[in-house]
Amino acid sequence: MQRQGSIGGSAAIRVRVAGSVLLVAHLVFVAWFTLRPLHVPWVMPTNLHPFAGIRADLELGWPQAVRRIGAGLALLAPLGVLLPLAHGRLHVSPLASMVRTVAAGALLSLAIGLLQTGVPGRVVDVDSLLLNTVGVALAHGAVVPAARTWLRRRSGREASGAVRREDAEPETAQGRTPTIPRVGIAP
Repeated sequence: MQRQGSIGGSAAIRVRVAGSVLLVAHLVFVAWFTLRPLHVPWVMPTNLHPFAGIRADLELGWPQAVRRIGAGLALLAPLGVLLPLAHGRLHVSPLASMVRTVAAGALLSLAIGLLQTGVPGRVVDVDSLLLNTVGVALAHGAVVPAARTWLRRRSGREASGAVRREDAEPETAQGRTPTIPRVGIAP
């Protein structure tokens, strides 16, 4: 007879390991992409005014603005899915999960911005922090609640099916439990 939860437990571990490996791979890519030196003849000044860079992108025209804003949204967006995947919990408050994931994305984006101050050709841009954080929130909101709901339903169906199969099959492999007759105490 199988122990209850053994299949779900190993599947959960596999999901967490896969999520963690994908998370590390994505973070390595982000570090390589954002922290490598750029060889440019001049560098734009640091942007510390929120939405100034987004307005400048929009003034360049829609195709260029979509490309630049989309790149800012997409850079850390996979974290919105990978962080909850690495956490591996099905039963968690959607709001708490969103807050944790968005806060982690914002802190990571801030760390990247601070590390870019020491990289030649890179400058700090507050709009990239905002776009990265919004990208994490959009990816999390679009994928994680629906995926958790689907997985909870699936695990609920499997658990109810396992209970019905166990009730239908008698335990004949071990036989009946032996009984020992009472023996009276000698006088």
